[in-house]
Amino acid sequence: MNLKKKLGLSVITASLGLSLIGGGTYAYFNDTEVTNNTFAAGTLDLSLDPSTIIDVSNLKPGDTMKRDFKLTNGGTLKIKTVDLKTEYSVGDVKGNNGSEDLGKHIKVKFLWNWDKETEPIYETTLYNLKNMKPDVVQRDIIDPLWKQKGGLAPGASNDLWVQFEFVDNGKDQNVFQGDDLKLKWTFNATQTEGEEK
Repeated sequence: MNLKKKLGLSVITASLGLSLIGGGTYAYFNDTEVTNNTFAAGTLDLSLDPSTIIDVSNLKPGDTMKRDFKLTNGGTLKIKTVDLKTEYSVGDVKGNNGSEDLGKHIKVKFLWNWDKETEPIYETTLYNLKNMKPDVVQRDIIDPLWKQKGGLAPGASNDLWVQFEFVDNGKDQNVFQGDDLKLKWTFNATQTEGEEK
């Protein structure tokens, strides 16, 4: 390597070294602020009391049974709607029901108030209720009950009344002797719309 190249390389190396030393001693003002933020989700907690609404035996056509139950919002968010899903199974003891479904003979009446004996706000059979979409049940049955309150606030409860009837159709209903019907109602709560916080 010739002298010019050696000198040029030395100058570049020295310049790089000085810039590194100078960069390490460069001073500037600085200020730092830290924020601590929280996102806490609310809760929906729908409870039902009693958990078993009806448990009867020895039914015969013409029998009626009134029951009340309470829906409570134990969460921190307001409940806007409650959908009701109906499922049931029939135990055919004698195996002679054929195409007959006991659920078609059990009428359900949703009432405003048990004590005042008012007209039902909605009535249908368990069979029809089972085949309705839960949102239709909510719109046609639960909504009228909550219309004035606009939902269920945190910590609030709502009393509901229902009447079941083993309909006497005036015909031979012997195929249902000894049968049982296991009813499962699923209440599904939904929140109100999101809002500016």
